Amino acid sequence: MKPQIVVMLTHNDVTVTNARDCFRDAADLPVQYWGFKDVGLDTPEMEKLVGDFKEAGKTPVLEVVNFDEKDLLEAAALAVDCGVEYFTGGVFSQAVMERVQAAGMKYYPFCGAVGGSPIELTGSPEDVLGDAARLRELGADGVDLVAYRYAGGDPIQLAKVVEYQLGGENLIIAGSINSVDRIQRMHEIGPFGYTMGGALFEGVFVPGGSFRDNLEHVVNIDAAMNGRDR
Repeated sequence: MKPQIVVMLTHNDVTVTNARDCFRDAADLPVQYWGFKDVGLDTPEMEKLVGDFKEAGKTPVLEVVNFDEKDLLEAAALAVDCGVEYFTGGVFSQAVMERVQAAGMKYYPFCGAVGGSPIELTGSPEDVLGDAARLRELGADGVDLVAYRYAGGDPIQLAKVVEYQLGGENLIIAGSINSVDRIQRMHEIGPFGYTMGGALFEGVFVPGGSFRDNLEHVVNIDAAMNGRDR
């Protein structure tokens, strides 16, 4: 399947302070999924950001990097208040899942043993795959795999195995998609989506260019690869 770009208005796991300006500057680009973290802006600004997404016909995504259930429940309440449509990241919580799914959101928690800062994924491929299957059985809509933060082996092979087991529509790959080669890998693996944030703000694709310049370049690369996929 063609993977969706999930544009994260974040850098170093924090929503950028000018997120609304960045979005408005690039909202005309053909990217459907736009996301942010639950840190970096106050709640009223997050609500306005999600309002901007929806007014432009985009799909709002919240990704959390929390491992404490109390913090996760607070993030879930924030997601409900803001009206996001995808709640991703965080360790699995039955209470969080029930809260966000009751509000009509899709729930994609991290799979595998994740922790640390920056986040790291550890364990054997079998452990990660088993946990991904377990989360689906528990009722999660899919999983959030930090493939390029995997310390236990080949991230691409791991992602391919998880995609094969769960189906691409149930997989988001997050973190460190910061090169043409890695975008190509996403097309080979075929997840529902992959996140990209820091690389756009750091000018990885268009050195010295703006956030919009870099995203537009990625959109063009992605479209060309999609044409080859067909």
